[in-house]
Amino acid sequence: MDIAAVIAGELGVRPAQVQAVIQLVDDGCTIPFIARYRKEATGGLDDVQLRKLDERLGYLRRLEERKAEVLAAVDALGQLTADLHRKVGEAVTLQRVEDLYKPFKKTRATRASKARDAGLGPLAEQMIAQGTAPCDPYQVAARFARPDSPYPDADAALQGAADIVAEEVANDADAVEELRGFVQRTGVVCSKAATDEAQRDFAPYVDFCEPLRRVPGHRVLALNRGEAQGQLRVSVDADGEEAVARLERRFLRRRSPWTDAMQAAIRDGYKRLAAPSLEREARAACTARAQEDAIAVFAKNTEALLRQRPVKGARIIAIDPGYRTGCKVAVIDEYGQLLDHGVMFPTPPRNQVQETKQALKRWADRFSINVIVVGNGTASRETEEVVAQFVAEHGGPLEYTIVNEAGASVYSASELASQEHPDLDVTTRGALSLGRRLQDPLAELVKIPPQSIGVGQYQHDLDQKQLAASLAAVVERVVNQVGADLNTASASLLGYIAGITPAVARNIVAYREENGPFTNRSQLKKVPKLGPKAFQNCAGFLRITGGKEPLDATGVHPESYSVAREVLKAAGMTTGDVAAGGVPDVRQRLGNLGELSRRLGVGLPTLCDIVAELEKPGRDPREDAPAPVFSRSVLSMDQLKAGMKLTGTVRNVVDFGAFVDIGVKQDGLVHISKMAKSFVSHPMDVVAVGDIVTVWVEAVDKDRGRISLSMVEPG
Repeated sequence: MDIAAVIAGELGVRPAQVQAVIQLVDDGCTIPFIARYRKEATGGLDDVQLRKLDERLGYLRRLEERKAEVLAAVDALGQLTADLHRKVGEAVTLQRVEDLYKPFKKTRATRASKARDAGLGPLAEQMIAQGTAPCDPYQVAARFARPDSPYPDADAALQGAADIVAEEVANDADAVEELRGFVQRTGVVCSKAATDEAQRDFAPYVDFCEPLRRVPGHRVLALNRGEAQGQLRVSVDADGEEAVARLERRFLRRRSPWTDAMQAAIRDGYKRLAAPSLEREARAACTARAQEDAIAVFAKNTEALLRQRPVKGARIIAIDPGYRTGCKVAVIDEYGQLLDHGVMFPTPPRNQVQETKQALKRWADRFSINVIVVGNGTASRETEEVVAQFVAEHGGPLEYTIVNEAGASVYSASELASQEHPDLDVTTRGALSLGRRLQDPLAELVKIPPQSIGVGQYQHDLDQKQLAASLAAVVERVVNQVGADLNTASASLLGYIAGITPAVARNIVAYREENGPFTNRSQLKKVPKLGPKAFQNCAGFLRITGGKEPLDATGVHPESYSVAREVLKAAGMTTGDVAAGGVPDVRQRLGNLGELSRRLGVGLPTLCDIVAELEKPGRDPREDAPAPVFSRSVLSMDQLKAGMKLTGTVRNVVDFGAFVDIGVKQDGLVHISKMAKSFVSHPMDVVAVGDIVTVWVEAVDKDRGRISLSMVEPG
């Protein structure tokens, strides 16, 4: 197989681009490095395209390895034919290779294997040959009967031969491939209640049927959950008669004395052997698609969450709400350093509202606080009411905001948190993390396993290994697009930089603590276990502000420093101008970049990237994201009325809509049908996590705690 050509065809790019990426990957280059610093070689393929390419490369290489293993195994049995060799070589999926190998695998004893052991193979061959010479199949079968065997008479012998034929029909790779497509195209997934509770917990899926090809992913995952909980019985139904007819057209060559026996064997081969596995495969394929879609939604939500705009200059009182044990408080400065911490009890059972306001005033006045952060978990509503009252009474430049605390408890109880803050209890660490989430969401969220961030749907029903890999790739992409300050970044953040393993990240922090701040990128080469290839991959994504080399504060890779200096020279500037804040008009000063590219002997994409960095050194792409919504008052569900216009923040996006925080305890749901006046194929085409949206209240169900919203203005 020409892997480069296959991938090029699938991705719609040139084979030379694919071959260049394969060479770079094999040379140890990471995807972020290739995407950012090898654009000429790849023809400008972006991170998403490169990851798809890398994934397919891995699959196709595994496919070629498996083909070689199968051919060797069949050859060792002395059964490798030219036709089988050709079919294996032409296979484009692992499933096809396994179908071709299945007849040669050693399996547990079957009805067919027992019949073969009893010497009924030749009788089965006569049945398959379907000779037209007049004969009575029972008389032929009688010659194979043995009184001292499981096949003592003609009926038993004929049935044994039919078992062999049925198994061969069910194991025929070409027939199975055709039927697999047929079942997956025409099958119907159905479910029925298995318990009385299903009427309550899975009401939409009691007596449910929908074609496999149309059932949306979130319904597939709901069916799987209901089945796993024992509340639903789920099946895939296919047109068995049509499937048998297809097999008959494939295996019945002519009318013969053996036709009736062949028809019975074909039907048995499908009903008893092929159908169950095909229906399981169809269900598995449906689940795989649903999981793939759900993981993609999870990944996009996570990426949007990681790309939230940092809030610079925020001096924060961060509150992790609670009831019996009170609200844990962490007071932090604009750099995320802990100034003070404590506990307040504004919520039941103590209801110490005045004492809480007094504590907030002491902290706010003493530390010049300008933002109060409240976690959105247990007791958030009651805590927010007190905070809102305090903000209104306090006056001045003081606001509050709600921060999603999903995963905060995972971090606060982690070994990492205990290493970072050994003198703080678990809940205070959680409050500290909430405050830092507002200041720099990315730097704080990378400390949490991405699958614990809590955006998406049916998280715990997904393939956890696949989910973790997908989300890790998202975090890596965002971290490298944003970059990291080499002198302040945590080991958690550094561990996502291209080419840096968690162990090397810890070594960087240790080197920094022992030797003081890095003054230039070249010092990275002194970090234990950070070799030349790792340096090449990571250097451009690590920033040093105020170091010896001004270009170290930019995204320009050290390998291009000489080019960057030539660019500055052509613009009549120096690296000192970069250190002073950049050269906003460098592009105008340079004139024709194409001509400069040829003169300097550097690719135009690389030159454009260098110029962009010189214009705005180390620009944070998250600055384009919407700012968090700050509040001075709080709403309750009792205040919500149909038609009310509100501004909210998108907290989660799922297949059927988006959940929006509108300042009450419960997020409201904007159903996909209420997102625009025109048809919307998926909510992510309209909104992303963190977006600030205008919504109108449609309905409020206080008893069930549900709020229905619309993004389409009434009337």
